[in-house]
Amino acid sequence: IKQKKRHMGDTKHFCPVSLKENFVLCPGLQEHAAKYKEKIYYFSTSEYRDKFLKNPEEYVAHSEPLQAPPLRVCLLGIHGAGKSTCARQIADKLGIFHIQFEEYLQELILPKTKRKVRPSLDEDNEDDYKIPEELEDFSQTTKTEKEENKEEVKLTDEEEAIKANLADNTEVPPEVLGKIVPDWWKKEPFRSTGFILDGFPRTVHEATYMSEQGLYPDVAVYIQVEEDDILVRLFPPRLKEWKDRRRRKKEYKKKLKALKAKKRV
Repeated sequence: IKQKKRHMGDTKHFCPVSLKENFVLCPGLQEHAAKYKEKIYYFSTSEYRDKFLKNPEEYVAHSEPLQAPPLRVCLLGIHGAGKSTCARQIADKLGIFHIQFEEYLQELILPKTKRKVRPSLDEDNEDDYKIPEELEDFSQTTKTEKEENKEEVKLTDEEEAIKANLADNTEVPPEVLGKIVPDWWKKEPFRSTGFILDGFPRTVHEATYMSEQGLYPDVAVYIQVEEDDILVRLFPPRLKEWKDRRRRKKEYKKKLKALKAKKRV
């Protein structure tokens, strides 16, 4: 039996309500389809279908075609795959924003932490380099430096969640993501320019969050790299960091030994 050709609406298989209200190309579902002027429209939810049927002229093209949103790309891959290098090149070529997710999180708490938060295994504990109270009088550390060392940084619950993610790779709660991620889809200048999002989503929970919020990328690219190539990229800087930590520990022990000698005198 010859099937009758379906005439799709202006947005084809994308939801016209999501495009109009959220400026997002959200895939529609056949179970939420509706017919208007001999054309079939698909909607992402039944609520959007009902909204369309109440006032369809608001969501269809008239004198000019509907404007498509700018390109939104998610670039994924393991640490050391070269995501940021590729993302910068793509952003420059296409004239869109480059958003490095981890760096963005760092910038949110940097005013309070004063330095970037590193993974726990790579981070030195400042208490390990603290001068004992009985030797402070023999140290050349100024009063201001002592006060700064004793001053505790108070972070909000959201900032603590971001810090935990950067240090221990814990999940970022949805309520924290809700104050960060939607802005790239809904607020200027990202909304009208587009972006390449480097390193997000990283987990199933983050991908589920994006889906539930209707934050759909137009393209998702996964970079796959051989382990040997990643080792060549990451080993030299990691070795340098290890040598720097080792040198710092030696200097601390040498300083303690000198202070103890000064106290005995």
